[in-house]
Amino acid sequence: MKTKMLLILLAAVALLAACKGKSSKDYEVVNNDKRSNADYSTAEADSTKVESKLVKTAVINFKVKDVRQTGENIVTLTTQYGGMVMHHQVQSSASSTRDVHISNDSIMRIAAFNTTGEMTVRIPSDKLEDFMTKVSKMGIYVNISRMDIDDRSLDYLSEQLKLRDRQELVSQQKSGKIRIKNPTDVLLLKDDMTDQKINNLRTDQAVKFSVISLSFYQSDTISKETIANDDPSAYNIPLFQRLALAFENGWAIFVDVVVGLVNLWMFILAGLAIWRIVIYYRKRMPLQNKPAAN
Repeated sequence: MKTKMLLILLAAVALLAACKGKSSKDYEVVNNDKRSNADYSTAEADSTKVESKLVKTAVINFKVKDVRQTGENIVTLTTQYGGMVMHHQVQSSASSTRDVHISNDSIMRIAAFNTTGEMTVRIPSDKLEDFMTKVSKMGIYVNISRMDIDDRSLDYLSEQLKLRDRQELVSQQKSGKIRIKNPTDVLLLKDDMTDQKINNLRTDQAVKFSVISLSFYQSDTISKETIANDDPSAYNIPLFQRLALAFENGWAIFVDVVVGLVNLWMFILAGLAIWRIVIYYRKRMPLQNKPAAN
């Protein structure tokens, strides 16, 4: 009985070992050269030396006297600070319109326009506060002025450490210390390294240049424009000309009727002949029906 239990225990251990052996790994260690504790200590020491990565963003909404002029001034100021305008849009929309008839063929269109402007600029981070102050002074009053700071230092450090680990793995694969079984995994690993490099470069760019979203507007403006009347029924000639045309049209209609009757002369003669015959027979009928005298 003990022998059977021992055999079952040995079989279970062998099966467990076989399952572990069959579990595929992405790579196998050819030369068992593990990282020492000193390497991890170095990484921890590097984490304390990481440079602070502060990303600044700002939002300003304000009212101005002239949207177009303010946009030009912001472009000039951005260039002076060594920045870049990434988005610039000016939009005007009519809030209400009214048409006033000046004459039969002319209309004065009066419209109230609402004009707004939107801009997105990049400014060196060390000049952000000064830039915001000067922009705020361009407006009549400021509705919103907000600045946010996002600390990405730990994210930046995380990307650096992951990138270094992947670089070390690739170098060990090239030296033959580690053999990666699937070649596709090597490509994916290199793609991850590229993404991490790009992310860190993007963070460096965001730290160096701050993004500011600007939106500004002005009071409604009144626009007056004389345009042609697009209603055809409004175009009429003077009264006396219309009367003269009426006489001319009446005479033309009379002439057409006369000409039409002349064209029907045969029918008129035939009608007259039939009418005379009918009258003649009507006169004869009473004489024939009258009784003879005794």
